[in-house]
Amino acid sequence: MAKVRVTLIKSKIDRTKAQKMVLESLGLNKMGSSVEKEATPQILGMVNKVSHLVKTEEI
Repeated sequence: MAKVRVTLIKSKIDRTKAQKMVLESLGLNKMGSSVEKEATPQILGMVNKVSHLVKTEEI
């Protein structure tokens, strides 16, 4: 299965609680932090919810 690298590029200040929880569940805490995840439908759905805050790269 493909992997995807997700990087937090915008602040989570003034975001909804749901968006903050999605970022936390992805493991993104500070700006500039990156995580590598398997590209499952669940992960891609979470990335889609916060796509305006993160940058994604396929590995």
